Amino acid sequence: MSGRARLAVFAAAATLMAACALLPLVDPATWLFQAAFLLSIQSGVGALTRRVPLPRPLTVAAQALVTLLLLTLVFAREQAFLGIIPGPEAFDRFGMLLQAGGDDVGRFAIPAPLSDGIRLMLVGGVLVIGLAVDALAVTFRSAAPAGLPLLALYSVAAGLSGGGAAWLWFLLAAVGYLLLLLAEGRDRLSQWGRVFGGASRAAGPDAPDVAVAPVRTGRRIGAVALGIALVVPLALPSLDGGLLDAAGGGVGSGSGGGGTISAVNPLVSLRDSLNVDEDREVMSYRTNSEDTQDMYLRIVSLDDFDGTAWKPAQRHIVDVPDTFPSPIGLGGDVQRSTIRTRVSAADWYAQDWLPMPYPASEVEIGGSWRYEPVGRTLVGDHGQNTRGVRYEVTSLLVQPTAEQLANAPEPDPALKREFTEVPDSLPSVVADTAAEVTAGSANHYEQAVKLQDFFAVSGGFTYDTEVQVGSGSAAIARFLKDREGFCVHFSFAMAAMARTLGIPARVAVGFTPGSAQPDGSMTVGLKDAHAWPELYFEGVGWTRFEPTPNRGSVPDYTQPETSGTDVPAVPQPTESASTAPSAEASASESCTAQERKLEACASESALAAVGSDDDGLPWLQILGLALAGLLVLGVPLLPMLWRMRIRSLRLGGHGRTEADVPVYTLGAWLEVTDTAWDHGIEPDDSLTPRKAAARIVRIGQLDPAAEDAVHRLAAAVEQVLYAPNPRATPGLAEDARQIAGSFHASASRTARLRALLAPRSAIRVAWAASDRWTALTRSLAARWETLVHRPSAGQNS
Repeated sequence: MSGRARLAVFAAAATLMAACALLPLVDPATWLFQAAFLLSIQSGVGALTRRVPLPRPLTVAAQALVTLLLLTLVFAREQAFLGIIPGPEAFDRFGMLLQAGGDDVGRFAIPAPLSDGIRLMLVGGVLVIGLAVDALAVTFRSAAPAGLPLLALYSVAAGLSGGGAAWLWFLLAAVGYLLLLLAEGRDRLSQWGRVFGGASRAAGPDAPDVAVAPVRTGRRIGAVALGIALVVPLALPSLDGGLLDAAGGGVGSGSGGGGTISAVNPLVSLRDSLNVDEDREVMSYRTNSEDTQDMYLRIVSLDDFDGTAWKPAQRHIVDVPDTFPSPIGLGGDVQRSTIRTRVSAADWYAQDWLPMPYPASEVEIGGSWRYEPVGRTLVGDHGQNTRGVRYEVTSLLVQPTAEQLANAPEPDPALKREFTEVPDSLPSVVADTAAEVTAGSANHYEQAVKLQDFFAVSGGFTYDTEVQVGSGSAAIARFLKDREGFCVHFSFAMAAMARTLGIPARVAVGFTPGSAQPDGSMTVGLKDAHAWPELYFEGVGWTRFEPTPNRGSVPDYTQPETSGTDVPAVPQPTESASTAPSAEASASESCTAQERKLEACASESALAAVGSDDDGLPWLQILGLALAGLLVLGVPLLPMLWRMRIRSLRLGGHGRTEADVPVYTLGAWLEVTDTAWDHGIEPDDSLTPRKAAARIVRIGQLDPAAEDAVHRLAAAVEQVLYAPNPRATPGLAEDARQIAGSFHASASRTARLRALLAPRSAIRVAWAASDRWTALTRSLAARWETLVHRPSAGQNS
């Protein structure tokens, strides 16, 4: 194996070793084998083009072209011409897959399922990094900068995944890079005639340490690159804290009871969760409560509103108490019952915050968790998350009456000041609309009910999960104008409007109760992700409202006892009936006010599941199609590639000794005659070199410099043919190139393309094959004749 081929192997190996850092992000890890197979083809194409040899940019371009063809074959073969040549439809397919992959990345926790979009991002990313590493380390012979794409690959993976095995992926990436540096160092020093291994012992201890200098340089480069690789992931944001994102690092300080937590907005993935193709089960639970319509599983509350977004405030966290304190504001005259719920989280669902019924009073769970008293939530400490955990929650089912809520006194001034704060940037239309909707209300309770009915019944709002979440101070105003959105818009708007009315409000994030199963358990899926407002009433505490139409259930206490309505609050089942994909198309519901009041509107549907075959074609068939595609594209280029290869051999590093003079000189002359042939001047073997040169100059109309070069070459050939001791003539290769440049300059564009893509001299390949075939048949015939006519032992005696 040549030095470059060995270096190409190390470059591909280094890329795959760095790509291993992506393994924790996706399950299953079969994509890595696919990436390795395609990367080997990409490296092989590079090795072949370097043997031609092609110019360096063309080598990289050839590898890039083959990479595109391979990705087309694997991911867009149905949209491609002949299954491998990409067209506009294939590129549209790539764009669709990349967009779907980006949505999946934000939608699923780590490890995410291996969808087609994520698989394209992973495999395509590894191939792009592999191409960059191969180009830098092998084609351009500079392995040290090749560490930059490897560093990018490892750093992105490490910044996203984290976890206890991060050191292993760093070690693999570092070893791959150092091996690449070592291979390049050995290859360079071998060309100098030195063995990569330090100073010679025979030189003595005082000899200059010449060979060690490159080693030291490589070590320094490696040390700097590895140091950067350790630091860069620390600056990258990890996928933590989101509603359905992976858990992050620890919170708080030490193992004591102090510390603070400041979480990122957990609504990042809520919209995507509602629009998933496959409604994966997040958790299942069993409860002793006979009525599960109010079993909302609360994750976290968003109580900090800056006018552009709702987010969790920075809170003090403590060790989890054996029994939680009594809920703030809950009076003794409010009806309540104690319920127990056993929850089992899915193995793939990694969430920092623990989903629990509200208000919880006791939690039995293993692991490292902390308690946030204001929100009454549990948050994982130092990497703890919900993945696969099982726990039991004791909680209260609070059932206030409408009268109790209507007669609630004013809350504590400090609490009211904190939870009714709105920024000056909030558009005035929010407060004006709130005042208009609640006009004539006698108390905060009536105001809250009118706000809920405005969004869910009478306001003409449409539930649509395709609407963007939006950001900025005008987002709520835009929602009030367009009147379409999903739970985030409804809960945000109602909470903000309640604050303008002086009602303490916040937004809760979690899951609706889920769907009942035949075995008596409840299952909660991605589509049950939800957000709802919580309003505070003294004597009752934080109280759930449901302004989002066709989602969850409207609380009984929001139907005033004196309203005179005969329509009870019928609980509406949530959508997650199973973990099977939904076959219905997502659409915006449009119902009359009466239908909404009776909750008779059609339930929310998910996006139609897009059928895809993850298994793909068998690998042997893929390999066959890839080879067929390479043949289709490569066969027309074979004459050009052969011609470039022959030119490189003829004008390469020959003629260094006197014994090489004839081969070198005749090769340069043959290159000139073939160049003339490619431009339409057929060779005439009956002419002497001098007459042949004159003929080439006359017909080719060469410039004076090229004419002199032709005659110098002819004179060198005659010396080789007739002189007893021929001597090397310097500059023959430069003369041959100058002659070719003159032909190129004087020829038409059509003639130049013909000489490049379909050179006439390529017929020599057929002549050589014919000569070899003739020689082979003669040799075989001679051997057969010898065997047939060999005298036997009896005849010899």
